[in-house]
Amino acid sequence: MFEPTLAGSLPKPSWLAETHKLWPQWKSAGAELTEAKADATLLWLKLQEDAGLDTVSDGEQSRQHFVHGFLEFVEGIDFENKVTMGIRGNRYDALVPQVVSELRLKGRVHQAEARLARAHTQRKLKITMPGPMTIVDTVADNFYGDKVKMAMAFADLLNQEARALEADGVDVIQSDEPAFNVFMKDVTVWGIDALHRAIDGLKCKTAVHICYGYGIQANIDWKKSLGDEWRQYEEIFPALAASRIDQVSLECANSHVPPDLMKLLAGKDVLVGVIDVASNEVETPEQVADTIGRALQFVPRERLFPCTNCGMAPMDGEIARRKLEALARGAQIARERYGK
Repeated sequence: MFEPTLAGSLPKPSWLAETHKLWPQWKSAGAELTEAKADATLLWLKLQEDAGLDTVSDGEQSRQHFVHGFLEFVEGIDFENKVTMGIRGNRYDALVPQVVSELRLKGRVHQAEARLARAHTQRKLKITMPGPMTIVDTVADNFYGDKVKMAMAFADLLNQEARALEADGVDVIQSDEPAFNVFMKDVTVWGIDALHRAIDGLKCKTAVHICYGYGIQANIDWKKSLGDEWRQYEEIFPALAASRIDQVSLECANSHVPPDLMKLLAGKDVLVGVIDVASNEVETPEQVADTIGRALQFVPRERLFPCTNCGMAPMDGEIARRKLEALARGAQIARERYGK
């Protein structure tokens, strides 16, 4: 009960890449970079275990960015001629690659980090990948001319890699879909269909992560514009409750999301964000337990998994480590409070 986990990404050590950046530059190249990525993955695996997490991740240490880390392994994408494009509903501009021909995988995408992590932990292992809608919102289309057609093409590639990850021994495959909180109408029209295509045939646990974004300034400013109640989840949760996804990861701590919206996810495991990734203030274990208690009014105890609000990639590494410790300790307090 209340098995703690995380949304996925963790800060990169200063010897691996630039710190406190969502799009960091690597500090080395070639074989040296490959070794550094593996070292960082093993380091964060150990730190997650020490913190007390039940489900751990590779921390996305091998990826420069949660979307582009997948796109780099896809044929038909031009990284040499990037263009500036507004993403997440024009919340901010990003320099993005262009889709210029039919999409195909060059080979395995996350095999190295998944197999490395699987060989070095007995905990349940989660690997994250960008969801089709979020990918479509993070690349420029110069070939398909139809975002739904392009999303389905990406979904097929995601499914190809997901099936291979399952064979590698991965326990949870999570699709990251922050775009679901921006294009709510599209979620029900084609977004969930694309998600189903991405997880087709999987027998492992499947999750979708939907949040209000990393703790970067553009997202913080956007949240301030949303008013006293953030009700975006209300439009998409009923459709997700009817979907084939097993778990839904959402933002809760220090947000204006009405907690009662979680009851719209009846029948799903709910990964409740009890750690705020937009603040450097480290939660106390008691605060984490209190947030779990509030969520328990709307989520059955056997379906509630304490989690982080979002990924921690741009955060200070030491603060992230302490927040993970507070997450696990708070889950233990919650078990003692609410376990009977």
